[in-house]
Amino acid sequence: MARPIHRRTIESIPEYSCFHTEGIPSGDDVILYTDEFEVIRLIDKVHLSQEEAAKEMGVSRATIASIYQRARDKIALLIVDGRSLSIGGGAFVLKETNKGNKNNVIADKGEKTMRIAVTYENGEIFQHFGRTEEFKVYDVENNEIKASTIISTNGQGHGALIGVLEELKIDTLICGGIGGGAQMGVANMGIKLYGGVQGKADDAVKALLEGRLEQNSNANCNHHHDEGHNCSHSSCGGHCHH
Repeated sequence: MARPIHRRTIESIPEYSCFHTEGIPSGDDVILYTDEFEVIRLIDKVHLSQEEAAKEMGVSRATIASIYQRARDKIALLIVDGRSLSIGGGAFVLKETNKGNKNNVIADKGEKTMRIAVTYENGEIFQHFGRTEEFKVYDVENNEIKASTIISTNGQGHGALIGVLEELKIDTLICGGIGGGAQMGVANMGIKLYGGVQGKADDAVKALLEGRLEQNSNANCNHHHDEGHNCSHSSCGGHCHH
């Protein structure tokens, strides 16, 4: 019997999800898993010892050492061999924090309840997941909306927003633009994603319940580039560097 995979604790979803070299890559993309990214962040940026990093991530020092070496080997392929690198996936959980719904009230989720979250602004679907200030949360039973609540995120960033969704026990997310890293985070939480959706939040939920809302996990970036935000080819909130 295979040993169960222990999920490592990370601070947040990486802000950037891919890096490309100039010209033609020398081989297949290298995938740096989210827990590998976190070890690099803790040791090489925050300058924690391996023992301290192990405590932060809830694993042994030996596990940290193994992850760290594996991550450095992958980064070497990027900078020495000219390979492209993508960040995401892996077995991890987000660290418990005081997330956005701290001062909001929402009913306990029933066993037969499907809970839907929509990025929300003035009745419309907000088009940039990473800057979402409010979610409208719908509780659905027997394909009927039983309750809806607007939840403030208190200005949380990309990674923390995934934690907000987890804490709210969301089953389905409807949103506008959402980047690759955030998409992976949503998928890792087992949340079904409908990205790239525009229009009224209530209309989108109605379309979902009627089976008319198309699932699009490759959501386009719709906000303006003069806001100083760097977009990848087809995503928003998880930037790709060249």
